[in-house]
Amino acid sequence: MKDNRRDFIKKTAAAGLGLGLASMPQFSFAADKKDDKLVGIGLIGVGLRGRNHLDLLLRRDDCTVKAICDIDPAATNLALDMVQKAGKTKPEIYGKDDFDYLNLLKREDIQAVIIATPWEWHTKMAVATMKHGKYAGIEVSAANTLEECWDLVNTYEETGMPCMILENVCYRRDVMAVLNMVRQNMFGELIHLECGYQHDLREVKFNNGKQAYGGGVEFGEKGFSEAKWRTNHSVYRNGDLYPTHGIGPIATYLNIDRGNRFVSLVSMASKSRGLHNYIVDKGGENHPNAKVRWKLGDVVTTQIKTALGETIMVTHDTNLPRPYSLGFRVQGEKGIWMDLNKSIYLEGTSPQAHRWEDTSSYFEKYDHPLWKKYEQRAIGAGHGGMDFFVIHAFIEAVKRKAPTPLDAYDAASWSAISPLSEISIEKGSSAVEFPDFTRGQWINRKPTFALNDEY
Repeated sequence: MKDNRRDFIKKTAAAGLGLGLASMPQFSFAADKKDDKLVGIGLIGVGLRGRNHLDLLLRRDDCTVKAICDIDPAATNLALDMVQKAGKTKPEIYGKDDFDYLNLLKREDIQAVIIATPWEWHTKMAVATMKHGKYAGIEVSAANTLEECWDLVNTYEETGMPCMILENVCYRRDVMAVLNMVRQNMFGELIHLECGYQHDLREVKFNNGKQAYGGGVEFGEKGFSEAKWRTNHSVYRNGDLYPTHGIGPIATYLNIDRGNRFVSLVSMASKSRGLHNYIVDKGGENHPNAKVRWKLGDVVTTQIKTALGETIMVTHDTNLPRPYSLGFRVQGEKGIWMDLNKSIYLEGTSPQAHRWEDTSSYFEKYDHPLWKKYEQRAIGAGHGGMDFFVIHAFIEAVKRKAPTPLDAYDAASWSAISPLSEISIEKGSSAVEFPDFTRGQWINRKPTFALNDEY
């Protein structure tokens, strides 16, 4: 069955990339055993994010977690406790070394794999997953270098196996309501958009387990959870390290790689003060980490130009004190939406000229059909329910042997902002051309995201 399955998906990838999900044939798994009717899932990485995914999978009756891979026994044990409490069958465990995930991928009873590991492992694990004939669900960002972006695209095209970037913010309720409004031309032709990742992560980047998120100043081997690996990126890299939460929704509004594309960018980084000051404040001037030289600027801004003439500003701001905001702004000929002040203005529709309106009535009217359909099932899911939708879309695509609504081209184009911003900053904020990961197919490819009434 695996060979027929791979041949089918490869043919649709090669011949039907321009088709929307709604026009794809619908398939269900053929099975000889009762258990085989469920989608077999493998999880690589069951840290905090991986266990969020596991929780959602355990709630579903159309899939089963066959295997888990993690080199941290503590994380594995927590995951197994979750499985036991859910009354589900115990999955097989892999984790004897960094590459034991390759043994998980050999399993014939797994059709799809969800990858929630440190960033530097995302691409190599997704590539291996596709080469083993399985759907890859890859956490964000999907890649750190341009070479990795091309690896995702090339492997997808060679194998025909889908790779979905698991960008949950694309499914945020207000974000999808605005998508619905954009598609109904409420803002007119889009002109300028803004987004970013503006989130004080100092307590995430520095902690030691005992203090957890209470103000430790350790990272690397002495760190806890993400502090073991994420903080090191701020030591050695200067660019937008985490663009997809913001650019993902913006890309769906602009039909990027589906009739439009990114063509160039320019990035600029501020000086670096936030992380050093945090260490001194929490650990004192004599703490060893106070001597670390941080390459990452506290605020990185990136301007992107599209093929159809829109401009986009993306901001990365994680090292200074501030409330959380993704800073969305959607501005067109007819009006503007900004999420920071939860305000909207539509010329000729808003009751007062030059005065903001609250978004509540608009978001109720233009609530996306998927949210209306699945609101109850999303209750209790992470990040305000949007985690349900991203996992649901992935599983439903696997069940139907269909392309995923977000694909390898999305993963590459969105993630490429990181290395391109580093290149631009290194060159004195020079303009950098954006690779066309679709090799010209963007002209004819059609939008797919959130157009299927099931996922």
